[in-house]
Amino acid sequence: MLTATVPGSLPQAPVWDDDTRVSLRVVLADDHAVVREGLKSLVNSQADMHVVGEAPNGEDAVRMAGELVAHVVVMDLSMPTMGGAEATARLGVAFPAVKVVALTVHEDSSYLSELLRSGARGYVLKRSAPEHLVHAIRAAASGGIYLDPSVAGTVVHGYLQRHGHSVGPSKSVLSDRERAVLARIAKGYSNQEIAKHLGLSVKTVETYKARFVEKLGIRTRVEIARYAADHALDLAPEDLLTSAARDFPDRGDPGAS
Repeated sequence: MLTATVPGSLPQAPVWDDDTRVSLRVVLADDHAVVREGLKSLVNSQADMHVVGEAPNGEDAVRMAGELVAHVVVMDLSMPTMGGAEATARLGVAFPAVKVVALTVHEDSSYLSELLRSGARGYVLKRSAPEHLVHAIRAAASGGIYLDPSVAGTVVHGYLQRHGHSVGPSKSVLSDRERAVLARIAKGYSNQEIAKHLGLSVKTVETYKARFVEKLGIRTRVEIARYAADHALDLAPEDLLTSAARDFPDRGDPGAS
């Protein structure tokens, strides 16, 4: 049974008394009951947090956050009546002490930016491991910010671009093979062509690609080409000859009769 509280009262920030942590009061907002049930089991299995309410839409989430004196609201984005972004913004005005952790299937940077501007303190993908959500709840409640590792690179990339810095880590963080594969992908080579030029299997090429994607947080061919240009990653002279031979195959001696 839920504990009765004064409607609209502001929640207090979680505090520590010696070695005892105040149990975090969590409201779950998702329009799918089966999702809420799974989330509730996860949260209630932690010693330092418990679910105090469940909301099927953003409007109810805002109301419950105040009535149930929540510390954290785990907020889905796509819900009827009121979506997660609007609910997050309203919570920031009505109950600024309540922290919001967005839990969503959306990986697009536009959703991430919108939620962060609205005041969310965490952004976790539904496909991620359960511990990511637990970490996000704790981080948000303690005043920090938690971003799913899958989208953290997007945030850093956008920040560096806006402030005129080099986008992405230095090329020195990549191995020689990773740089070689990246440079060729930027030039338009297929995995099969790269494998042939470097004397590798296609699977090994894909492994090197996966490694630099994880390190740099870049995925599309456009992002790869931009990174290669920004960091002066190019093919070696002998590779350019190979590239030219590929694009302009030998048609014989033009002077021969």
